[in-house]
Amino acid sequence: MNRYLLHLTIAVFTLFVSGSLYAMNWPTENAVLVRNFGSNHRGMPVLGMVFGGGTDVLAAESGEVIFSRSKNDPASRLPSPLGAWTAVDHGDGLISIYSRYADRNMPFAETQVEKQQLIASSGISGWSAQNGFYFMLFDRRERRWINPAMLITPVLETRAPQIISVDLRNAQGITMQSRNLTQGRYTVVVNAAGGARLTQGGLTSQQYAPHRIVCSINGAEVSSLNFEAVSARDGTLMVYRNGLVPARQIYSGFPSFEAADVFLTRGQITLEIIVQDITGVSRSFVSRLIVN
Repeated sequence: MNRYLLHLTIAVFTLFVSGSLYAMNWPTENAVLVRNFGSNHRGMPVLGMVFGGGTDVLAAESGEVIFSRSKNDPASRLPSPLGAWTAVDHGDGLISIYSRYADRNMPFAETQVEKQQLIASSGISGWSAQNGFYFMLFDRRERRWINPAMLITPVLETRAPQIISVDLRNAQGITMQSRNLTQGRYTVVVNAAGGARLTQGGLTSQQYAPHRIVCSINGAEVSSLNFEAVSARDGTLMVYRNGLVPARQIYSGFPSFEAADVFLTRGQITLEIIVQDITGVSRSFVSRLIVN
C-alpha cells in the first residue's frame, strides 16, 4: 500500500475505533444525491456531496458549531459561493460543512448540535442552481477534503459502475482513433461513472464519480486514481494518482478523468481499465493494441 493511502486508511481507522465518527449519518432523509465527491463538474472536482430537493438539513454527527453565516449576513457585502452555511467541529480535526441552503433553523446562540439535529432547510443560496444543499467534510490537520462515503455507510448502487469510454491521447494531445499505435507516451482518458441509484421519483442519475479507476498494462497495474480525498497544497487542489497530482490535470477533459500516463513499447499490448465503487463492485474494460 502506498504511503498516502496508508495514512488515509490509518486516519479513517482511528475514527472507526474512536467510536464517535464511524457511524456518521447522512445529512438528509429525503433529498436526492445529485453529484458525489470527486465528480468532474466543469473541469473541477466536487469536494463534497450535492443534494437536490428535500426539506431538512441534518447534523451528520454531534459536534460544536464553529461558524455559521446567514445568506443575508450583513457582516460581508461580498457574495459567498457557499451562501448560507454552517461548520461543525467533530474533534480530531474533522469538520462538517453544510451550505447553499435556504437559511439555518437553529438559534444563532446555539454552539452544540446533536447527531441528526435540524440545522437548516433545503433551498437556494450561494452558487447553487437548484433547491437543495451542499455537504462537505474537511480535515483541518491534513488540509484535505474527505469523501463522506469513507465515514458514512454508503448507499448501495442499483447496478455496477459504468465505463462510458476509454481513449488514448498522444503527447500532442490528439485522441487516437486506431488500435495500431506508435511507440511513445500516452494519456489514458476514462469517462466513467458510479452505478445509477434509484431516486424517489423512480429516475436515475449518472453524475456520480466512481471510487477508484485502475489502469493495467499486460496484467501489471500502472496507475490507480482514487477518489478518497482531495488535498490543498499551496493553494492548489491535488488528487491521488500514484502520488499527488494537480486536480486541473486529472479533470481537464470534462467530463472524463485522466486515469493514467503510460509509455507503450513495441509489441502487442493489453490495456485493462477497472472502475470500482465504494462498496467494491467493479466493471472492467479490455482493449488489445498493437504498438509499432
